[in-house]
Amino acid sequence: MITLENVSKSYSMGAPALNDVSLHIEAGEFVFIVGDSGSGKSTFIKLLLRELLPTSGTITVNGQDVAKLTRKAIPKFRRNLGVVFQDFRLLKDRNVYENVAFAQRIVQTPSKQIKKNVPSILSTVGLAGKYKARPKQLSGGEQQRVALARALVNNPPILLADEPTGNLDPKNSWEIMKLFEEINAKGTTVVVVTHNREIVNAMKKRVITMNKGVIVSDEKEGTYIDEN
Repeated sequence: MITLENVSKSYSMGAPALNDVSLHIEAGEFVFIVGDSGSGKSTFIKLLLRELLPTSGTITVNGQDVAKLTRKAIPKFRRNLGVVFQDFRLLKDRNVYENVAFAQRIVQTPSKQIKKNVPSILSTVGLAGKYKARPKQLSGGEQQRVALARALVNNPPILLADEPTGNLDPKNSWEIMKLFEEINAKGTTVVVVTHNREIVNAMKKRVITMNKGVIVSDEKEGTYIDEN
């Protein structure tokens, strides 16, 4: 589902953000990407989203070589990626229903189908009764659930999450991770970048540890490794 072959990414100054990284993530896997700040995790996510291009090497996501995508093809490519960020990125002037429906309107889903899909996915993330609320009326955990619903409403085969529990308390963090696990159990490939040591150690998923742009560990049922 995701393959990196000898991928490097250099910015104008300093050491490469990624340095000759190769990895393969199978369809249906649940993978944590961990490492200290500056280890290359954020660059990794941006490369998968085609926000950045690799300096060298090949990245294949869902069967597509990201470097070969034309500018016109990038939005269509991204429709196959559900993305959840630390800061939620909700539309503050729209209610919960409209925040999720927005993702469907972008891909021109018929209105009749939107009216079925949005309540269904809000129910999945435990927000069936909050569809009229604005983001400011929700807790952090609820806002992240809206962001997750928006990421999933178009049934993407891959879900990317960049520090999804970074702004949440422990209880809400666990609830979000349980949702990720349920989504993964239905077949979605889940890749989570995180600093949350407790969650990584408890969930016993595949853990890829990065340090200074390289993979230093890749364990099938891994734990959070300090690389200081």
